[in-house]
Amino acid sequence: MGQTLLDALNVRLVGSGKKFLVLAHGFGTDQSAWQRILPYFLPNYKVILYDLVCAGSVNPDYFDFRRYTSLDAYVDDLLRILDALGVDRCAYVGHSVSAMIGILASIRRPRFFSKLILIGASPRFLNDPDYHGGFEQAEIEKVFSAMEANYEAWVSGFAPLAVGGDVPAAVREFSRTLFNMRPDITLFVSRTVFNSDLRGVLGLVRVPCCIIQTAKDVSVPASVATYLESHLGGRNTVEMLNIEGHLPHLSAPALLAQVLLRALSR
Repeated sequence: MGQTLLDALNVRLVGSGKKFLVLAHGFGTDQSAWQRILPYFLPNYKVILYDLVCAGSVNPDYFDFRRYTSLDAYVDDLLRILDALGVDRCAYVGHSVSAMIGILASIRRPRFFSKLILIGASPRFLNDPDYHGGFEQAEIEKVFSAMEANYEAWVSGFAPLAVGGDVPAAVREFSRTLFNMRPDITLFVSRTVFNSDLRGVLGLVRVPCCIIQTAKDVSVPASVATYLESHLGGRNTVEMLNIEGHLPHLSAPALLAQVLLRALSR
C-alpha cells in the first residue's frame, strides 16, 4: 500500500476510556456498521475501528489478489494496526469473518487479547458428514454464479435474507455497503471465506470467548455456536439472541449493545 496502513484502512481511535476495544466488521459491511453500537462504549473504552481491505470504503487498488488468498493476510493487517497504535492489550469484537480473524490473531498473540466476542462466527460454512456448516458445495457454487451473472440482482436478493425479520433500514444499509464493494473483490473474498476451514485450530485458542448467535441466521446455523463453545480451547460462553438475521448490530443494535456490555464486564 502506497500510504500507511492506518490511513489506507481508515483506522479511527475514539472514546475516553482507558481500556482498548476493537470493533471489527464482517463481510459486506464497513466500520459504519457499528455506528448505532458505538455510543454505548465511548465513555469507558478507547474504541479502535477500521475497515477490512475488501470493504467498499477502501480504495480497491489496495486489494492485492495475490496476498489476500487466506485469512492470514487479514490477521497481519489487524496485528500491524494494533502495533502501530501501541496497543498491548485489548478486548476484541469481531463479526462474521472478522470473528475468525480475531481467533487466528489470538493464536498468534494470546497476550494481546483479554477477551474475544464472536458474532455470527463460523469456522467452516460447508457441511461435512460429522459437521453442519449450513451449505453444500453445489449451493455455494450457485451463489458464486449468481454474483458473477448479475451482482446488483444478487445483492437485492441476499441483503434481506441476511438481515432477516422486517427491518427495512438495516436492509438498505447492508445493501449500500455491499454495492460499495467492487464485484470482483466481493466474489474473490466470498470464495476465500467459504472455502476456509478453521476447525483444526480452534483448540489452540486460549483467550476467553463469548459467542453471540441469533436464533435464525441464513449464513450460520445455531448449532455452529455450540460447536465453537465445545471446540475453542479457552473458557467459553454462548449468548443466543432471540431474533433473526446475521447482522444484529444493524437490525437490533440496542439489544446487541447490552449483550456486549454484559460480556465485556465478565
